[in-house]
Amino acid sequence: MERPAWAPRSIDITVPSVSRMYDYYLGGSHNFEVDREAARRAMEFMPGLPKIMQANRAFMRRAVRFAVAEGVTQFLDIGSGIPTFGNVHEVAQAADPEARVMYVDHDPVAVAHSKVVLEGNDRADILAADLRKPGEILGSDEVGRLIDLNRPVALLLVAILHFVEEADDPYGAVAELREALAPGSMLVLTHAAYEGIPLPPERAEGAVGVYRDTRNPLIMRTRDEIARFFEGYDMVEPGLVPMPRWRPDTAPEDEDPYAFSGLAGVGRTA
Repeated sequence: MERPAWAPRSIDITVPSVSRMYDYYLGGSHNFEVDREAARRAMEFMPGLPKIMQANRAFMRRAVRFAVAEGVTQFLDIGSGIPTFGNVHEVAQAADPEARVMYVDHDPVAVAHSKVVLEGNDRADILAADLRKPGEILGSDEVGRLIDLNRPVALLLVAILHFVEEADDPYGAVAELREALAPGSMLVLTHAAYEGIPLPPERAEGAVGVYRDTRNPLIMRTRDEIARFFEGYDMVEPGLVPMPRWRPDTAPEDEDPYAFSGLAGVGRTA
């Protein structure tokens, strides 16, 4: 397999990456045949996966605009992925040119491509780090330069926590991040769940099984388990809901049924 110029030498292009599979679902070009093959196998079980990813991005954009409207103009986006249309910094800085965005990802392709996209933007940056090590994120020079932790921050954990296994203590990581943020900060979160998927659970499980062949198995959690991530936050209306039902711009009834797979919510600290 020929390695394209944009692919860092350090990555193994023979193993699927969830970040590059996500890029493929969204119609991006920063993926390899191994990623496309894995994504196509998952779509054999759950053909609406691209619709789920599109709903995820649409929710993220609405939540970012909501945060800016509420006076929160600093964003810490962990698990930001490979840049595509309508990134956090584009949405936030369109609403407020002074908004600051710190992206964090541990996928080398996501980091490398983000650096290219953000070149010349002194109010946005990318840090190579892992959600499972929140102390390294919070103590980094990059975060220190761009984000004032004494002021409210919108913490984005969008489509990332379902790739963190229980053994890696996702609840502890989210709590550590919450404790470091100023009052008035927000948590913006989406998470995969069997709830809402317009398929029998055993068929959806087939798509989940495909992810076991990646380095980041997909962890499906229940509504109550997802709600636990919001401990210490007051939920913003309408609460923890399917993505199209969170402060929609258009009638949710017009959405594809697959868009209602999984849950999304925004919380705010007192």
